[in-house]
Amino acid sequence: MQTRQLGKNGPQVSALGLGCMGMTDFYTTGGNAEEAIATLHRALELGVTLLDTADMYGPHTNEELLGKALAGKREQAFIASKFGIVRTPGDAGARGVNGSPEYIRAAIDGTLQRLKIDTLDLYYQHRIDPGVAIEESVGAMAELVKAGKVRFLGLSEASASTLERAHKVHPIAALQTEYSLWSRDPEENGVLETCRRLGIAFVPYSPLGRGFLTGALKSPDDFAADDYRRSSPRFQGENFAKNLLLVQKVEQLAAEKGITAGQLALAWVLAQGNDVIPIPGTKQRKYLEENVAALDVTLDAAELQALKDLFPVNAVAGGRYPDAAMKLVNG
Repeated sequence: MQTRQLGKNGPQVSALGLGCMGMTDFYTTGGNAEEAIATLHRALELGVTLLDTADMYGPHTNEELLGKALAGKREQAFIASKFGIVRTPGDAGARGVNGSPEYIRAAIDGTLQRLKIDTLDLYYQHRIDPGVAIEESVGAMAELVKAGKVRFLGLSEASASTLERAHKVHPIAALQTEYSLWSRDPEENGVLETCRRLGIAFVPYSPLGRGFLTGALKSPDDFAADDYRRSSPRFQGENFAKNLLLVQKVEQLAAEKGITAGQLALAWVLAQGNDVIPIPGTKQRKYLEENVAALDVTLDAAELQALKDLFPVNAVAGGRYPDAAMKLVNG
């Protein structure tokens, strides 16, 4: 397994991580726990060490799943979790954010209990709380490091200016945000440049465009009834049709190279720099193995440029979240 450094002073982790969210939430209710655990075990066998979860996935069931899967295997994994998105009981669509020190102190204890570990490797603030100064939130997170409950700190969906302020309080090891061929915002809003200037690892989630860039989705009808992508602007009506045309071009380029569309999309993200550590999500071993094989794909300058030309920053139709959720990104 190739490795990459998690920030200027951080450890080496697998160059490709595993996003665990879909194993229990959002893409379908429930999920196959047996296959999910088998996928986690296979990831460790392949050398995938960076496992990404959050307390709001489920809520709580995703961390519990990892806790069960990693029993006796703790030392093989570098576990990242997140706090800060609060879900309303009984209303799966309702979201709030909380970055208060009191909430942070309670949240980490719950996470450690569910994961059945004493120390979490990487703790992200999932969304920035506009009602709490980032200095206050990161200050509370820094206390968790001093207490031995957390090793490294991260932020998710934070703006460049917020990242700057946070880093002055305590070193930030990683910044997580959506980034892929069809989500190129970090190149334009200064986030990627700021990460590099400060020595912060850049961790793209949804590097496969929530599955769209694999070419497997041909119609909105392909989604399960409870799949949250049904509410995402990019997967609706005319937007879906327009975006499908872009993906078909990716499929064509991939076929010419003898790889899958998903592998081509992942190879592009991996080629953006050794400080980029994507975390594609899957809940099945066969797709995990396909994703890991993307590490062996080399793209030459002409291929990289062809993909960049195909997906300029504003090529994709529709926002990546509904309006209410978009207000919480780049915070």
